[in-house]
Order: sequence, then C-alpha cells, then structure tokens
Amino acid sequence: MRVLVTGGSGLVGMAIQHVVKEERGGYEGEEWIFLSSKDANLMSMKETRDVFRKHQPTHVIHLAAMVGGLFKNLKCNLDFWRNNIHINDNVLQAAHEVGVVKVVSCLSTCIFPDKTTYPINETMIHNGPPHESNFGYAYAKRMLDVHNRAYFEQHGHCYTAVIPTNVFGPHDNYSIEDGHVVPGLIHKTYIAKKEGKPLVVWGSGTPKRQFIYSLDLARLFLWVLREYPEVDPIILSVGEEDEVSIKEAADTVVQALDFKALKETCEWFVANYDTARK
Repeated sequence: MRVLVTGGSGLVGMAIQHVVKEERGGYEGEEWIFLSSKDANLMSMKETRDVFRKHQPTHVIHLAAMVGGLFKNLKCNLDFWRNNIHINDNVLQAAHEVGVVKVVSCLSTCIFPDKTTYPINETMIHNGPPHESNFGYAYAKRMLDVHNRAYFEQHGHCYTAVIPTNVFGPHDNYSIEDGHVVPGLIHKTYIAKKEGKPLVVWGSGTPKRQFIYSLDLARLFLWVLREYPEVDPIILSVGEEDEVSIKEAADTVVQALDFKALKETCEWFVANYDTARK
C-alpha cells in the first residue's frame, strides 16, 4: 500500500503526517508520500501525470486545493472555481491512469445549500445553491462528488470524499483576512494582547459552528482510507450538541483553558509566530 497525499504541507496534510509518523498510525508495509506545491503544480495535467507516474501510488488522499477566507472568496469566485476544477480533474484522472485503488478527497461544509433544514446529512449536498459568497469554491468541491460517482459508474473505482466540519490545529493559515474562524481569532487575540488593545470580533457572535481538531480529523481520514467502502461522501464532525457560538469560540481562545486541543493550537501559534502562514 503506497499512499500519496496531495496538499501534504497544509493543515490536514501535516496532521496526517504527524499521526502516521509520530503516533505510528501508519501500518507496517505502508509507504506514505506527502506532496506539496513544490513537487508538482496540480493545475498542470502534465506535472500531475508525471508525479503520479513517478510514485505509482495504490491509494491517494487528495487534500490539495486553492483555499481562502471570506474576503478572498468574495473577490475571486472565478479563480476558486477554475483552479479547483483543474486540480480535481487532473488528480482523479492521473489516479485512474496509474491504477489507484482508492482515492479519498476532502470536501467542505460550505458545499451544502445555503437554505437548508437541520440536521444536515450527506444526501443534501445538491439540494440547492451554496452561499453566494463562495459559490465558486463550493461548486468546485461539490463536483468532486459527481466526479467520484462517474468514475465508479464507468470504471468501478472506489473514489470517495469526506466532508469535515471547521478544522483547526497546528500549521493552519492564521491570516486574519484569509484564515478561517479559529486561527483568525487566535491571531487577533494574540495581536490585541501584544498591543494591549481590546479584542474586536466581527459580527454578533451568536452563529453556531462545529469544530474538529486537525489530529482527530487525521485519525478519521486513516479510518476512511482503510475501512470505509462507499463512494457516497461521509461527514466527519462532532455531534450537534458540541456546537459552539462564535462568541464561545472567542472566549475559549482568550482563556485557552480546559480545552487541550485548542490550547495546543494556541501554544503552537505563539511558538511558531514568525514562520506561521498569516
């Protein structure tokens, strides 16, 4: 079993690398290859083919994507659509050409319809348009599900996808403008504390979100890779009872007490402030 991980230097990729190497989550006889953008431009079919032919993977975890926060999405919906469609098509086609047995791709909760009912489940992905703020990225991610079904129907491949809730952890993008909720809050809090200024959080703080620690998600990815046999995507999330409001998330960041995973993330950011993406 030779596992190729695209986007191996990102938040989830680094978490999988940690679980495989530091926690010995990799099984005996498995070989793991973690790709970054330096290894191949996955928007190029030629470079994607070349790197797949070089490593000849039997399994793929596909994490690579053009990603960004709210403001970047608002400005660049076309770029998010085109670039992610190119990346996903190239990766799945290259996997098919070298005989990859299984591909597990990473989707996003933003693929769900903007107007929906709760609780959300996997059958609701295509029930209506996503939120207009990031429709380019959301539709490109949705199409991975269509891609997977088409490869199964035409070639019998077990290509599937996971839909994680909001991920946080070491090696995240801590940009205030282009990062996601938790890393953005951590960076804002860090600066407010450093400058002795009040912490200002956008919005009312009342919307609720579900969060998952990147190392927990990494362990679930390994389970999906080895044990989950379906083409249908699977949501990886905490229970609805574990939803927290943005205000509660901000308060937890400020305190960073009695919440070990978040405390580790805060400590990692402070220790790696000079080199963290921001």
